[in-house]
Amino acid sequence: MEGNRFDVSGKVIIITGAGQGIGRDYALAFAEAGAKPVLAEINGEKLGAVAAEIESKGGTALAIETDIGSPDSVQAMVEKTHDAYGQIDVLINNAALFATLPSRPFYEIPFEEWNQVLHVNITGSYLCAKAVVPAMKQAGQGKIINISSGTVPQGIPGFMHYVTSKAGVIGMTRVMARELGDDGITVNAVMPGYTKTEIEHASMNDDLHEFIQQKRVLKRPETPDDLIGIVLFLASPASSFITGQTIACCGGEVML
Repeated sequence: MEGNRFDVSGKVIIITGAGQGIGRDYALAFAEAGAKPVLAEINGEKLGAVAAEIESKGGTALAIETDIGSPDSVQAMVEKTHDAYGQIDVLINNAALFATLPSRPFYEIPFEEWNQVLHVNITGSYLCAKAVVPAMKQAGQGKIINISSGTVPQGIPGFMHYVTSKAGVIGMTRVMARELGDDGITVNAVMPGYTKTEIEHASMNDDLHEFIQQKRVLKRPETPDDLIGIVLFLASPASSFITGQTIACCGGEVML
């Protein structure tokens, strides 16, 4: 492999949930690395703010208001991306429902809330992956990066709908990898630990945050900066022979 195998410059990278939290940091990092992030976000105000932030730093961003739970909205986002750039190199399935969820036993989770979490976190990722596959197949290459969670191997109580959805993402990743390998498309999952961002979490407090840190080998808060490296790697040519894998990035809180 010639050149810088970690180079993502010029790559068109769709990032769902890019208007806040970790998704925002992914978008800023890819723009700084010379990529062309596509911000797929349901909140138009936050979407515009991130796009403006990227452009103020000399980067390029395409902002598309997107509801990942809607097949029509997802398809429109992908078509706008392809019309603008003529290619789609990477999809990062980052958008998910979690921060607003109260902690409660599974038998007290309202049916509507259960359905909403699984619809956004699993079906949304499925719809986005399904929509980008034609462009990636035509190009003979592509990378899909699904975001799971360190809550899965720990079976964290209080959030069974979220944990179940993120376990489903791992199964989805493995099937996608096998079905898309002949097309030169890799599919991998990243498993973060609890990551501190500007987003308020309904069930997080200082004592719980400290408890989480003490379970880690590296006993400190996890920040979006800790996750940027692994996602940049999986989006780059350096990871071209890695597929179907789940990579934990959580300071050793879980070991797979």
